[in-house]
Amino acid sequence: MPDQSVTPFRMNVPQQDLDDLRVRLERTRWGEEVPGAGADYGVPYAYVRRLFDRWLNGYDWRTWEARLNQYPQFTSTIDGQRIHFLHVCSPRKDAFPVIMTHGWPGSIVEFIDVIEPLTNPEAHGGDPADAFHVVIPSLPGYGFSGPTREAGWTNQRIARAWAALMARLGYHRYGAVGNDAGSMISPELGRLDPDHVAGVHVTQVFSFPSGDPDEMKDLSSDEQSQLQTLQWFYENKFSFNTLLSQQPQTIGYAIDDSPVGLLAWQAQLLGEDLDEDFALTNVMMYWLTRTGSSAGRLYYENARAPRPTAPTTLALGLAGFGGDFYGLRRFAQRDHANIVHWNTFDHGGHFAAHKVPELYVPDVRAFFRMIGR
Repeated sequence: MPDQSVTPFRMNVPQQDLDDLRVRLERTRWGEEVPGAGADYGVPYAYVRRLFDRWLNGYDWRTWEARLNQYPQFTSTIDGQRIHFLHVCSPRKDAFPVIMTHGWPGSIVEFIDVIEPLTNPEAHGGDPADAFHVVIPSLPGYGFSGPTREAGWTNQRIARAWAALMARLGYHRYGAVGNDAGSMISPELGRLDPDHVAGVHVTQVFSFPSGDPDEMKDLSSDEQSQLQTLQWFYENKFSFNTLLSQQPQTIGYAIDDSPVGLLAWQAQLLGEDLDEDFALTNVMMYWLTRTGSSAGRLYYENARAPRPTAPTTLALGLAGFGGDFYGLRRFAQRDHANIVHWNTFDHGGHFAAHKVPELYVPDVRAFFRMIGR
């Protein structure tokens, strides 16, 4: 019978790994860039150098390690893969469980700023009835859930693992919350486990035009803006998706060996408006676990996986944040038959749970209050 144990876990990175990182950073061999090119050829040198200087001269992993270790962590083997997760229970025993799923190039660190207000709303000016028990797993192949040891870890397989994890923790009714890849995995979890998932809250709905000209008629100003954002992203930032979908192992040799290579590879989507230590801690979650290449396999697997043809039917809520593509409702309704909450904000960006928790947390609370926790 498969091992279903749940084992306590604590981050304790060997000092020799941190010393090795420092030596590698100090020995960085820098390339050149075309003067004045900015971001035309890729991530600007000035941005990478700024993050590098902080990494080498000011960043302290032990501070972040201690911050993460203040929350209970565990590992459990599911479908042959070790899964690492935070499991933070609310002081209220009747709190509602939610599983929160991050994406790439993020990590569980994406949600660290919302754990306290979600689990203990009364201490943060909220209604005690809005309390959650929070489960935040590292994706298979990412961070301390990695690397993956076999092929086939698609969004659907991860969703099945999440259902097994929540059952293993004794949660019979729960919510699913996601950002980035989590915004694709969470609806699949609702599709696969509808008897237990109450509803799904995401920050993006990745539904795109089908090619039918009728779909493009009478676009609102917001829809036009979202299409422009999508087009810009495709023309300027989509190379990572193409490469990881085709040859994740190829880039893997560089980013698993060179910390600056990994930093630049991930910095293209972390964004220059993120505070440096948050960005670097996300990078460290890949570097210290040697999962830069392993994480990229998710794109390869999903590119070859059959796509669901029927729409999801569970209650779906969106919190969309300006500065990020969050979707067009007319296309979203084609793929999700029960959208009950569609709330957008004019700022917040891709890592809204970190950048604007004061907007993100109330939206999560409002959605699950609406659908009946």
